[in-house]
Amino acid sequence: MHTKLSCYSLLLSFTLLLCSCARSTGGASATRTTPPAVGQTPASAAGELKYQEPAGWVREQPTSNMRVAQFKLPRVEGDSDDASLVLYFFGSGQGGAVADNVDRWVNQMQQPDGTPSKDKAKIENLTVNGLKVTTVDITGTYTAQMTPGAETQHNDNNQRMRAAVVETPRGNYFAKLIGPEKTVAHWDQSFLDYIKSFEFR
Repeated sequence: MHTKLSCYSLLLSFTLLLCSCARSTGGASATRTTPPAVGQTPASAAGELKYQEPAGWVREQPTSNMRVAQFKLPRVEGDSDDASLVLYFFGSGQGGAVADNVDRWVNQMQQPDGTPSKDKAKIENLTVNGLKVTTVDITGTYTAQMTPGAETQHNDNNQRMRAAVVETPRGNYFAKLIGPEKTVAHWDQSFLDYIKSFEFR
């Protein structure tokens, strides 16, 4: 009887020992590092785009959460409309490639003589406080959609667009100035000063 109990005790102890070893050598309950969430901004990208607000620009309440800032640039004498500038940020890795946005902006302008707008667009690459900036300058008839996805479009003659993509560690920011040609020309230096004040911190 004692022999049977001893054998049973030994068998039970051996089984418990095996289970303990399995848990400590890579069983299902082993500790693992949780990968970062998809779309999570890396710690090294903490910060935001800073800039100097030009004198004379009128700050407005952004009309969507994708608009970081929104300004009215008052019209000059002879123009019936003000110009507007919007700074967009769609999220880390969002908003599309630089070249795609440049092409889209250029295609929003039609030339009165029917020539391709890309032949008239002025595109420049700058480095501002360590940030890559691509700017677009083009005139013509503005034909962008009234709102994203809408069937109705603008049909505004004698317009000028000044736009920029700013590449930051957090993701791309997009600045777009549109308005009557004379009014945008009046604010052109202010736009350049605005772009050159960009820094990420």
